[in-house]
Amino acid sequence: MINMLIDSHCHLASSQFDPDREVVIRRAIENNVKYMISVGFDLDGCKKTVELAENYDSVYAVIGIHPHNAKDVDTETYSTLKELAKSKKVIAYGEIGLDFYRNLSPRKTQLDKFYEQIKVAKELGLPLVIHDREAHEETLDALRESNMNGVIHCFSGDYELAKKFIDLGFYISIPTTVTYKNNLRLHEVVKKFPLDRILIETDAPALAPEPYRNKRNEPAWVKYAAKKIAELKELTFEQVVNATSKNTKTIFKIE
Repeated sequence: MINMLIDSHCHLASSQFDPDREVVIRRAIENNVKYMISVGFDLDGCKKTVELAENYDSVYAVIGIHPHNAKDVDTETYSTLKELAKSKKVIAYGEIGLDFYRNLSPRKTQLDKFYEQIKVAKELGLPLVIHDREAHEETLDALRESNMNGVIHCFSGDYELAKKFIDLGFYISIPTTVTYKNNLRLHEVVKKFPLDRILIETDAPALAPEPYRNKRNEPAWVKYAAKKIAELKELTFEQVVNATSKNTKTIFKIE
């Protein structure tokens, strides 16, 4: 029996979905996606994400402030996030972390707010959803200190890095970019990595898979990640769907 797919990370509150958000959600359900985990980016996005989750049985919410927006965080931000976290549809805290590639907030600010947000997540009893770009050692240091678990979203590192995260109790989430022919490092990670620590995601509206590359991504297309993982690991599509859905339900405590 096939469990339904779960898109473990998308951004349904994005303005790119404003013209047809309900159609996008319905299309995902028609493509066997039972749950979409919609992730906040900034405070307004978190509010909208929780509202969406409250309005759709198939949508869950993750709240937190992205490292790009770390410079905008103050104590009032945390008060609002804690209030939003009272919703039963909020299942994790993120996406938080470090982005030393684009540096849209100063590095010290990113680090300060990352550690602060880990404390907020711990207080709320929520697993973490982590953004790590070109800041691997700093991210690992923070997570080692946190003694928490969660998901490394949109994993793009090598196998050795993946193993360090799994040793800390984290899952890694494989995005639809795994379908790209030249994404050889991620292919190697998927081949070596245990299926019981893998989630799948679209990161929609970004990172559309083949054959839709350079178009707006959407949760209906998470199946392409599952198909590619099945191919790389020489498993059936059903095995990958069942395992990744089980993993997602486990880490986010979805019944």
